[in-house]
Amino acid sequence: MSQPGKSDALMSHDELEAVLRLTGAERYHNLHRFHKRQYSGQCTYEEVQAWALNRYYYQASIPIKDAAVLTRMNDADDRRAWRKRIEDHDGLKEGDGGIERWLKLTDSLGFSRDYVKSTVGILPGTRFAVDAYINFCKERTLLEAVASSLTELFSPTIIGERVTGMLAHYDFVSKETLAYFTARPEQAKRDSEFALAYVKEHAKTREQQDLVVAALEFKCHVLWTQLDAIWTAYIDKLPPAGVWVPGTHVAQQGKAA
Repeated sequence: MSQPGKSDALMSHDELEAVLRLTGAERYHNLHRFHKRQYSGQCTYEEVQAWALNRYYYQASIPIKDAAVLTRMNDADDRRAWRKRIEDHDGLKEGDGGIERWLKLTDSLGFSRDYVKSTVGILPGTRFAVDAYINFCKERTLLEAVASSLTELFSPTIIGERVTGMLAHYDFVSKETLAYFTARPEQAKRDSEFALAYVKEHAKTREQQDLVVAALEFKCHVLWTQLDAIWTAYIDKLPPAGVWVPGTHVAQQGKAA
């Protein structure tokens, strides 16, 4: 549905891309105060722990989301391109892939793998945001589901800031423990190029183009909401009942109670 005062004219491919890039420039979570706190070295060890623990739920859910999108693609070329995303996160064998590399980060931050994988300690805001993203990709049109992945257009910037800043300021991380991010810029470039070409080709009406932009806005909100939840719980010190408490569930404790 068109917004009041907005033209109903079909945008050119270049115009659509410009609107999408402006959306990211205004809404992507590199602008969030938690990200700025993190890469500038102001986070405590416990705040970084909270971020890694909660972010695991997002990372582990990405291939589930991508599998749902894959089942809706009728074109074999599209499926071949899209399934690389699942391979990137799940790996092609045990001990490989992005999720495994994320677990190595939570390992290094003192968490039991059983506890991390259980997700029992994550924030409700994290769970609701990530689950909403999975449901969005299942229930909305394929065009919208693909468009929601376009936050990857902006991920190389936030990854560069995060990794450079964390390595400079925190002695409890290293290039090895942040290895998840090593491959992501190249993967994100490949994936975002596919998604951008896809939405340009398949958004054939102004209404569809507006849905593409709205899908990207929604995904930006998903990422922003996760950082809002962490800020409220661990910086404002207003955690909801039942979530992870700093100092608990470290690796030597084994399985979560």
